[in-house]
Parts: sequence; C-alpha cells; structure tokens
Amino acid sequence: MSLTLTISERLARVRGDLRMGVPVVLSDTDGAALIVAVEALDSDRLQDLRALGSPVLAITARRAETLKARAYDGDLARIALPADAGLDWLRAVADPADDLRLPMKGPLQSLRDGPANLHRAALALAKSAHLLPAALVVPVKDALRLASTSSLTLLTLEEITPALAALSPLAEVVSARVPLVASEAGRVHIFRPDDGGDEHYAIEIGRPDRSKPVLARLHSACFTGDVLGSLKCDCGPQLRAALQQMGEEGAGVLLYLNQEGRGIGLANKMRAYSLQDQGFDTVEANHRLGFEDDERDFRIGAEILRKMGFSAVRLMTNNPRKLAMMEGCGLHVTERVPLKVGHTAQNEGYLATKASKSGHLL
Repeated sequence: MSLTLTISERLARVRGDLRMGVPVVLSDTDGAALIVAVEALDSDRLQDLRALGSPVLAITARRAETLKARAYDGDLARIALPADAGLDWLRAVADPADDLRLPMKGPLQSLRDGPANLHRAALALAKSAHLLPAALVVPVKDALRLASTSSLTLLTLEEITPALAALSPLAEVVSARVPLVASEAGRVHIFRPDDGGDEHYAIEIGRPDRSKPVLARLHSACFTGDVLGSLKCDCGPQLRAALQQMGEEGAGVLLYLNQEGRGIGLANKMRAYSLQDQGFDTVEANHRLGFEDDERDFRIGAEILRKMGFSAVRLMTNNPRKLAMMEGCGLHVTERVPLKVGHTAQNEGYLATKASKSGHLL
C-alpha cells in the first residue's frame, strides 16, 4: 500500500523523535529495547524508563576512552546505570563540557556480556540526528504492543542497518541563474535527498564542458567561517577563493555540502569550540564528544557531480581523503589544485592539527 511508510521515511521520523526526547523501539533477533538520546531526555521520562526495565547507557569508544571506561564491544561501551543515577549524571557522562572541572565521573561499570547490536544502532541514530552520541537503552518485552499503545516508532535492526550505511538517493529540485561577485555567469542547483535530510547545493560557474575535467571544490558548510567571517578556520577564505578562481577561468562547480562541523552539526561544533578554549585541538575535541575525527560523507559530492554529467575533476583541495573518496566513487581526479588561503594568527593551531593529524597538504 502506498500509504505505508518506507524505511527512509521512518528513519526521518525517528531522527525527529530523538531530537525531541521521544523514545523509539528497536528490535532484532536477540530482543527489543527502547532507546532515547541522553541529550534530549528529561527527568519524568527517565523515571518512566526505569519503571520499564534496567537502562544501559551506550557511549562510543572515543567517549569511553576519555572517561577511562572499558569499551568491551570495541567501538562502544555499555555502561550500567547506578541505582541513584539521575539526569545530571547521565548528561555529565554524555557531555564533556565539565570534564576538566569534574573529572571523576565513575567508577563506570562497563558490561561485557550479551549482544551490543541495539546499542550500536542507537548511537548511529543519535549521530544521524546531530545529537551527542550517547543513548539510553532499555530492554523491553512485547515491543510491538509497547510501540502500538504508546504510539512509538518501531524499527528493526535488519532494515535500518543497510539504510544507515547507504547514500540516500539525491534528486535535483530546481536550478536558477544567480549573478555572483566572482562571476555573473552563476547558476545554483538545489539537490534534495530522499531520506528527508539536509539539502545540498551546486554552484555552477559558466558552462563547464562535460567532456573535460571540471574545476571543482567540495566545500562543507561552515556557518561561522562562511557567514560570520570567523578567524578560527580557513573556510570562508577558501570558499571565496575557489569561486574567484572558477570565475577567472570561466568555468567550475563548487559543491556546498550541508555537513557542518565535519559532519557533526553546528551545535556539536560549538561544543567542540568550547573544548578548544579549554586547550584541546580539533581532533581531541571531537573525540571527547564521542565523534571520530571526521564524520562527513563525501559520496554526496561525487553523486551530485555525476548527476550533473561530470566524470572527471580537477579537485580544489588540500585534503587527500577527498581525492581518494572521489576516485573510490568512480570520479577520475586528473589534478589536485591547492587552495592555501585564510591563514590567521587565530587559526594557526587549527591548521597545524589539520596537517599533522588529518594529513592535509598545507
């Protein structure tokens, strides 16, 4: 029946539920559990969840390392909830904001028996909703009844695992001419993913020949740098320099991908900035939050370029990972075009970390 929700539509609903603190039901062959994102949880709901079973806190191995907790499951740790643990305790474990002021969060008891598949999926869903990767997981019986009586969204691990790993299909919604400072021959294309996620934009300069390598840049959205002119990064100058060079050459494509903060979202990026003020570098801040160095998906850029008719690029980047990703997605990179602009006294450490820990060619 066409009114039945697809897995993409239900995942979009789940992301909204998690951001509002609404539990969702996850099930697999080993059982079922209620999951809720710690960041959005309130005290009343925590009390209700305790009444249903024994909650377990799932955090990533990156966050567990900071807290000196055992990650017996490899990429995550399942933390037993102490009997007297309240919302403040949960948030203190999930959010590193007060780690230096209150470093002792434990002792934390990590579970090592039983499966961790539902906990792993809970963390993936929290990340996809741009929330802190910390989730409360409460095993429950009769998941179908609970989902029905409480109007909760029910997902199975079998259906969401491939859906979360796959790139959602993208469709061009519209394009229109936009005269730019860099070039009056500008056209903006809007691409929308099927899963209800963020739209992405392609700024086409001139009329690039589809039979030749196009001068292209994959630029990740940076509200602070691109819009506010932040001196903490080089994003704004890179954006303007890339468009200027495309304008001078008369042709090019700049992809503006909505993957703020290396894919962790603006709120988490601000959390990372706050940690940097405490003395941590970019990578260390991401790890303390529970994220990897870089959570972006550059397959999106490759897919947009293909849909626009390009098969080869001259890629404007200092990031070798982008080159490898483009090639891995079937786009031939004929040349790497360096983009070394925007160095300031305020971003000297940021750029040094990009070079030493992320391999950027600066």
